[in-house]
Amino acid sequence: MGSEPPVPHVLMISFPGQGHVNPLLRLAKRVAAKGVLITFTTTSDTGHQIISSSDVVSADDGVPVGSGRLRFEFLDTNWDTSNDQKPILEESMLHLETVGPAAFANLIRKQSMAGRPVTYVVNNPFVPWAVDVATDMGIPCAVLWVQSCAVFSTYYHYHHGLSDFPTETNPDISVCLPGIPTMTPEEIPSFLLPSNPYKSLTKAILEQFRNIDKASRVFVNSFTELEPEAIDAIAKYAQLIPVGPLVEPEDNSGSNLRGDLIKATDCLEWLDTQAPQSVIYISLGSIVTFSKEEMAEMAHELMTNGQPFLWVVRPDCRELLPQGFLEEVKGRGMVVGWSPQDSVLNHSSTGCFLTHCGWNSVLETLTAGVPVIAYPQWGDQVTDAKFLVDIYKVGVRLKAPVERNALHTAIEAVMDGPGADAIKEHAAKWKEAAKTAVAKGGSSDRNILAFVDEVMKRAAVGNDSLISSSFVN
Repeated sequence: MGSEPPVPHVLMISFPGQGHVNPLLRLAKRVAAKGVLITFTTTSDTGHQIISSSDVVSADDGVPVGSGRLRFEFLDTNWDTSNDQKPILEESMLHLETVGPAAFANLIRKQSMAGRPVTYVVNNPFVPWAVDVATDMGIPCAVLWVQSCAVFSTYYHYHHGLSDFPTETNPDISVCLPGIPTMTPEEIPSFLLPSNPYKSLTKAILEQFRNIDKASRVFVNSFTELEPEAIDAIAKYAQLIPVGPLVEPEDNSGSNLRGDLIKATDCLEWLDTQAPQSVIYISLGSIVTFSKEEMAEMAHELMTNGQPFLWVVRPDCRELLPQGFLEEVKGRGMVVGWSPQDSVLNHSSTGCFLTHCGWNSVLETLTAGVPVIAYPQWGDQVTDAKFLVDIYKVGVRLKAPVERNALHTAIEAVMDGPGADAIKEHAAKWKEAAKTAVAKGGSSDRNILAFVDEVMKRAAVGNDSLISSSFVN
């Protein structure tokens, strides 16, 4: 009898950030569920955070997810981040660029020695060197773009000089790209503005396009029905393969495997006690810190509004809450350090979502059908806010810095104002479209299945040049 062919094994590597880990881990679960072994990796310190919030063990045989398995094994990057002060983003990226490639190559070799050779590598942005490592070792690689197709197109056109963008001498120019509505300077990703103070971050973002043509596939966390024009227009330069929305699956497959880097507080029992569509949910991301004045304005409106609310205030921001606020709202409001956001948005008592408009949050709220108050801060968030309000028509925009009266008006507009019914109808439409895309036979599900088929073939015959053309656009 011949020996059994190797198990199809996909190694997924994530940049150690909340907005990067979540979508890649969710893709890992969807691919594993179709019969593939997935090893998920990131830096060891971030890995420990994932393990503690997921109640799983790293470097073992993994846990069943559908008809496949998902396991964790993390990179040894020899960097002590146990102190209270988090490294800044640029420091993390520079360190990873220095030590990451060798650590990743060692991890790939380790898999072969353990009898599970890597069939395919999938990385996400900010670790572009993973593509170099994989291709140098003869392993095909796919990239998961974790922002919208429209934002991909915007960065791509900027990087390759394919369109005009604001400059220091002409800062007010609007950006006109194929398949995307005209954007004012305030609506393009802020890292592309001449006044952007984060030049090193801009360089890191654009670095993703240096070697993206080495990747066999460019997956995107979106779905065909959401961005058809943007996907079609960029196809002459790059074939984007929608596999989203990458939200937690409804069947709870692998539900104990979460990418939360802060342990979530159980707030669902409290939500159970609230009236349907009555709760204002506020969560403004894992990075940006708001001023004490902004926190005070939000707190004042929540104290006087009368509506129940659930407010995510990260532990590092809790001291910015006004004195006496928690006692004043006890019983009517709940403040938590982190939340199981997908479950909160899908809860029947959630009436609206005040969001920073990170792309993960955008897709989670569209999938849940919850109206939004868009409060973007930087980067692609400002572009996402434009689409939420002007294109998808599921909410209203709140300008920064937040003022209590403006917040009151925004809450009223999406909860029970004259235009609230239309907003809710649009939200319900996108909810249905999103769920259809990831359901069995949906556009994104077919794309994932096509990838799994290719992985299976490669595992059976080795990493020859098997290029599938059955992806859905």
